[in-house]
Amino acid sequence: MTVRWKGVGRKKTTIYIEEELLRSTRVLAARTGRRDSDVVQDALRSYLGVDVLDRVWGRSDLDEAQALDLAYEEIHRGRRRRS
Repeated sequence: MTVRWKGVGRKKTTIYIEEELLRSTRVLAARTGRRDSDVVQDALRSYLGVDVLDRVWGRSDLDEAQALDLAYEEIHRGRRRRS
């Protein structure tokens, strides 16, 4: 399950990739019944770690303010340890 970011839609873009990589993308898309763009988007989400965030957000019962508070606490704790 993919959690969609609020207010984020799809936008058409042009990228240049190696022919063999494009061929592999198209083969995977055909084998899995998906569009080429979905395969590329899933690969980028995975590489950038966005898929991990989606899974965490999907399991969390914290609201946005609570999540930010927790994140800031951890940042400050880490900085204190380094000092």
